[in-house]
Amino acid sequence: MDHTSVLALHDRDLREGARPDGPGSRVERVGGVVRQVADASGWNGVLWSDLDETDADATIAEQIAYFTALGRDFEWKLYGHDLPTDLGQRLAAAGFTPEPQETLMIGEVTALTLDAQLPDGIRLLPATDRAGIDLVADVHEKAFGTDSARLRARLLAQLAAEPDTVVAVVALAGDEPVSAARMELVPGTRFAGLWGGGTVEAWRGRGIYRALIAHRARIAADRGYRYLQVDASDQSRPILERLGFSPLTTTTPYVYEP
Repeated sequence: MDHTSVLALHDRDLREGARPDGPGSRVERVGGVVRQVADASGWNGVLWSDLDETDADATIAEQIAYFTALGRDFEWKLYGHDLPTDLGQRLAAAGFTPEPQETLMIGEVTALTLDAQLPDGIRLLPATDRAGIDLVADVHEKAFGTDSARLRARLLAQLAAEPDTVVAVVALAGDEPVSAARMELVPGTRFAGLWGGGTVEAWRGRGIYRALIAHRARIAADRGYRYLQVDASDQSRPILERLGFSPLTTTTPYVYEP
């Protein structure tokens, strides 16, 4: 896999050429930025920018004014190769708060190791209705310690309006949900994204996370997608590298609260 060309393809298809990530969202191209605007339960933020030292600060101020007028928190999704090189410092100076940095990792589906199996006693349940989405959201809260109301609303809306764009799955130990994950399928591109993979603490270290990656990768391959992309934490990066994913750059969410 040619890292430079794949990163350029990722930027073109998923950032500069972004599509709304669900019903009720829209993508706007204004000056040097591409942003998504959604309701209060959706994701609002800047996906891509083409800035330099002469226009960065003014553009940042414009985005703050725009989302503040809507009454929305929003995120500027900054990648390690974005320009100008001090864009993160400029965002912080304008009042954004950086969240933990992650690594953008991409794997070519046909080159990944997909033989990971679920441990004994664990079974997978596709989340295709409200009951299944409730299980996904419950695991998300237990695994990450964050509120899952937005995730629940977004997944339910996607399943109702665009069911072919999302795959969600829950791992069960008996009837107990112990891990969950989802995959976003981006129509018209060669990319599918792996998101939200989380396992409750008592069940970590048993290979469930690895098996959920392989499960989703096989579905992506069956549906004709060439690449899988993940924003990986420090904990998941080593697992993904062993499966054949490559680190291409970093990504840091900068969050602004009006």
